[in-house]
Amino acid sequence: MSKPALRAALIQHENQGDADDNLDYIGTQIAVAAAKGARLVLLQELHNGPYFCQTEDVRCFDLAEPIPGPSTERLGSLAAHHGVVIIASLFERRAPGLCHNTAVVLESDGRLLGRYRKMHIPDDPGFYEKFYFTPGDLGFEPVDTSVGRLGVLVCWDQWYPEAARLMALAGAEVLLYPTAIGWDMRDEEDERERQREAWLTIQRAHAIANGIPVLSCNRVGLESSPLDGEPGIQFWGNSFACGPQGEWLARAGEHPETLLVDIDRARSELVRRIWPFLRDRRIDAYQGLSRRFID
Repeated sequence: MSKPALRAALIQHENQGDADDNLDYIGTQIAVAAAKGARLVLLQELHNGPYFCQTEDVRCFDLAEPIPGPSTERLGSLAAHHGVVIIASLFERRAPGLCHNTAVVLESDGRLLGRYRKMHIPDDPGFYEKFYFTPGDLGFEPVDTSVGRLGVLVCWDQWYPEAARLMALAGAEVLLYPTAIGWDMRDEEDERERQREAWLTIQRAHAIANGIPVLSCNRVGLESSPLDGEPGIQFWGNSFACGPQGEWLARAGEHPETLLVDIDRARSELVRRIWPFLRDRRIDAYQGLSRRFID
């Protein structure tokens, strides 16, 4: 049961400009984190540029790229150079007019080990993702790496206990969420606080219900809207890691920060022995979960 602790780095940052600028910044932060012992690096959602989904604009499809492609090649080189596993988040061009919001897993030798296509696609003011992203079709399959079996999900997926559960049932040892979430600046302060607390709480609940750590890396900074009269989005940061009982392991604030955290990979085994939620599930009684609504 003995497993060495895993040091992870969550790179929370503001948009630096174009893909080259952002990847330059990410490369610098990875170098610093690796020098401090990090072996796993989690990047935020759509880290190569601004969060373009604030509006529906066909020109934004020019930002999409194939996988494998330029970004996976560059990130793979960083992974190999520093000996780290990287979870990155890209706008995948699969075919003309067919794109996905895709997370990729790059091994510490630079290989592209796997990808996860975002399954739950939001369509809210400022988050018009259904215009750009086709829902994922790869299911909830963890990726085996040199640092463990990783359950990678993306942003809006983090609100769905079904996604976390299926990753856990498939053997994920940790859940990782590249994220882009923030406030509509027109909301009152108490509403903003409720939203952020709900975001933190639901993900901690996934850790508790499944007995595994959760790492979530969010964007930070104010990104203006291209639409006249719209206030833009203040991404709230607050990237974090929590353990298998939902306990805080590390938390970032609302400013750029590379968060380092040590994950006790043996702890899930101990927690699941005292809280055997997987053992006590009534799988014979959950048929209704496959229905949209039970009238």
